[in-house]
Amino acid sequence: MFTGIIEETGKTISIGSGKLSVEADRVLEGLALGDSVAINGACLTVTSIKRKELTFNMVPETLKRTSLGSLKKGSIINLERALQPTSRMGGHMVQGHVEGVVVLTDVELQKLGKKLWFKPSAKLMRYIVEKGFVCLDGISLTVVDCRKDEFSVALIPYTLKNTNLGSKNLGDKINIETDIFARYVEKLNGKNKSGVTWKLLENHGFIERPSRGR
Repeated sequence: MFTGIIEETGKTISIGSGKLSVEADRVLEGLALGDSVAINGACLTVTSIKRKELTFNMVPETLKRTSLGSLKKGSIINLERALQPTSRMGGHMVQGHVEGVVVLTDVELQKLGKKLWFKPSAKLMRYIVEKGFVCLDGISLTVVDCRKDEFSVALIPYTLKNTNLGSKNLGDKINIETDIFARYVEKLNGKNKSGVTWKLLENHGFIERPSRGR
């Protein structure tokens, strides 16, 4: 589990044959073999630690779902260690389970920072709501605008400086993870013919079950 608050940016050292090696610094503290690290929002397991170099294995599903396969030597990547029980929850609940990629379609310069527009697939767009959470390349962000087939997020100078989004270009693909709670609600609501499912939704305050007289 992660929060979407990037701890540092690292660099890709090498990639190939199902392995990814990256250069890191801050996230090395307290890290051990088998620990989880979010690389551009994708949860990977540490398989080797050598000074400031971390190595991870990448299965075909990871390469299929994420943009990690397009990384090159020297690519800037966002890094975050797994959440600890004593950590401050500054972002939102992020699993590190990337659902796919979105395309950067427009960049608007603002008085303080930038507004970035992204176009996801229709399957993912259904989980994007105005002022809701979204995780892009591992960064917890708030949705500013929400149109039929695209959405925007606002980036302050700090985010632009301390993550890789500041260096993205139009047409670049970015990893996305939508809010898991939206997906669970949809799953439960899709089976609302079941009294048990309705009861779960009612108990969590998601719906008010209509009376028979309505």
